[in-house]
Amino acid sequence: MRPFLALTLNGFREARRNRVTVVVGAFAFGLLVASTLLTNLSVSTFDRVLTDVGLGVMSIVLVLLAIFLSSGMLSREIERKTLFLIVSKPISRSLFLTARFAGNMLTLGVLLVAMGVLFFAQVALYGTLITEAQLVAIGMLFFELLVLSSIGFAMSSFSSQMVSATVTVGAYFAGHLSGDIYELSSKAESAAFQWLGKAVYYALPNLSRLNYRVQATYELPTPLGELVPSMLYAVAYATVMIVIAVVLFSRRDFK
Repeated sequence: MRPFLALTLNGFREARRNRVTVVVGAFAFGLLVASTLLTNLSVSTFDRVLTDVGLGVMSIVLVLLAIFLSSGMLSREIERKTLFLIVSKPISRSLFLTARFAGNMLTLGVLLVAMGVLFFAQVALYGTLITEAQLVAIGMLFFELLVLSSIGFAMSSFSSQMVSATVTVGAYFAGHLSGDIYELSSKAESAAFQWLGKAVYYALPNLSRLNYRVQATYELPTPLGELVPSMLYAVAYATVMIVIAVVLFSRRDFK
């Protein structure tokens, strides 16, 4: 357990020192401030625009950061040759990979909390009520980042950073459209096309069921019976991706 915690904290410190993390954090702060100026243009829908812009900016920044950190983790370790020092020690590759993944998720979680505090401070500054739907949307964003990061890790275990980042970006957009793909394929006359559509639907992550930003904008309540299955789905999908990453990474030859 101690090696796992040490590697996790080391990964967190490394990600925190990364200049991109600092730049993206400053970028998020600038956009949140800009969103405040933009919402001043709206009168009748001030609360909705404030929530929509704030949560949208938070989502875009953290998704980009999750893709960058997860897709480039192993390539950076190989370039710096730190990976060779670690695998030569009595530490299993599965422990190293899962600890690095935990470190990245810890980084994203800390940034999510920091941006959430900034967002609620902005909401309180304008006298707008903090709603339960906003808290749910921010909490479920973490599970969306969990799924995306696991895909990036699985790809980076056997491919380059560019390929891993490209596939993860594609999975993000396709994951939000997987429901539409299923609906379109179910209406097709060809049985083969219907089967293909269902196969694509079950293979892709269904990220739309983790997106509650629309409910936050319109202050729609979300029952706990709907949230728990969505969270379990995200954890299960991420677990499968990490298992795939561990299997591929364990068989990879670094000589």
